[in-house]
Amino acid sequence: MELKETQATIKRFRDYVVSQSRANLTRGGKNVSKSLYNSIKGEIVSEDNYTIVGFLMDEYGAYQDQGVRGAKSSSKAPNSPFKFGSGTGRKGGLTGGIGKWVERKRIQFRNKDTGQFLSYKSTAYIIARSIFNKGMKPSLFFTKPFEKGFTKYIDIDLIKAFSVDVDTLVDYNLNKK
Repeated sequence: MELKETQATIKRFRDYVVSQSRANLTRGGKNVSKSLYNSIKGEIVSEDNYTIVGFLMDEYGAYQDQGVRGAKSSSKAPNSPFKFGSGTGRKGGLTGGIGKWVERKRIQFRNKDTGQFLSYKSTAYIIARSIFNKGMKPSLFFTKPFEKGFTKYIDIDLIKAFSVDVDTLVDYNLNKK
């Protein structure tokens, strides 16, 4: 006998977290290439006596969600587990990603003296250097829906669903005899 109500509640939790995370990306203006948006997925693995819910997304989604402490200042993300200049990331990775973002958004700074537009590459370098030094503020696009969904679906609804499944299982076994 399967725990149908329990499984349905877990699926609702997974779907809620994925849909709200995607919506938060869009509302927060962090959905330029749609790469992170499309990478957010939920997975449910059930074995004999347990069920695990897992969430997958592109690696930089964790940085967007939790923020990153800067190499010189931690004021934007003081509680983040991530820090620029720690030596764990690949060299120049930030500049390349910012370069693509700058081109998609068509952002170009101007030279103070001449008024000419700087190249996308120069603009990306200036932005990347600022982010590297000052850090990146957390958006919590994933954390907030996860915590809210956990409270709603796991803390409250899962207990109710499990009790319905147990009642059904007991009734089934009583009627079987």
